[in-house]
Amino acid sequence: MIPLPRAKKSLGQHFLVDGHYIARIVAAIRPEADDIMVEIGPGPGALTRPLLDKLAHLHVVELDRDMVARLREEFPDERLTVHQADALDFDFGQFGDKLRVVGNLPYNISSPLLFHLADSALKIRDLCFMLQKEVVDRMAAAPDTADYGRLSVMLQARFRVEKLFVVPPGAFRPPPKVDSAIVRLYPLPMEAVPYTDAQVFADVVARAFGQRRKTLRNTLKGLVDAAMFEELDIDPVRRGETLSVQEFARLARRLS
Repeated sequence: MIPLPRAKKSLGQHFLVDGHYIARIVAAIRPEADDIMVEIGPGPGALTRPLLDKLAHLHVVELDRDMVARLREEFPDERLTVHQADALDFDFGQFGDKLRVVGNLPYNISSPLLFHLADSALKIRDLCFMLQKEVVDRMAAAPDTADYGRLSVMLQARFRVEKLFVVPPGAFRPPPKVDSAIVRLYPLPMEAVPYTDAQVFADVVARAFGQRRKTLRNTLKGLVDAAMFEELDIDPVRRGETLSVQEFARLARRLS
C-alpha cells in the first residue's frame, strides 16, 4: 500500500482510503475505455488508479505541487495527463463535447466550482462528484423545503441532479467532521434549458434568495411590478424558496 501524504488543511484535503467506497464510486462512474474523462483533485490517486484500470487515458487537475509530483512519478504520460491548475480557472471546454468530469471536490470551493462547470455544460456528458452531504442535499432539493436555495435553482436549470449514496467520515484520512455524498449530474439539452438569458436568470434568482424572509414583492422591487406578477400568475407575497425552477425561468424570460 502506498503511504498517504500529509493532508494540507489550507487546501481542505481529506483523502479517501476505504476500498469499499472507492469501488462503489468507480462503479457509479461506470468508466469505459474510450471515455474522455477529467478527475478533479486526484490527491494521492485513490480514484485515479481504479479509473485507469478501465480507461485508456485520464486527465487530472491538481493544485497541490507535491501531489502533482507524486502522480507524475507514478503514472506514465501516455496514461495520465496531469494539469497543475486551480479547477476554478481551468478550461473544461478544451476537450470536445463528450467530456466526463469526476472527483472528490474540496468542500471550500464546491459551489463556485459547480457554477464554473455549468458554463461548459453543453460540452459535458456527465459529472459525478463526492461533495459534502449538505451541499448535495441543496443541489437536489425541491421547492419550499429547507435545503432549497440559489444553488438548487441554478444547477437544476442546467442539469438533472441525482443523489446516489452517502460516504461516512470514517472512509477518509483525516476524517472530516461531516458526511459526504456522491451526486451525478446530466446536462440538459439546450432546448430544455428554461431560460434564454443566463445573466438575467442568475440576477433574478440571486435577488429572490438574497433576503430569504422577504417576499418577492420586496426582493424583486424595481425589477418586477404588480402587473408583471399578475401576468405571470405569480403571487408577489410568496417568498423565493417557494418558486419552482420553471417559475424563475418565466420571470427571467419576461424580463429578457
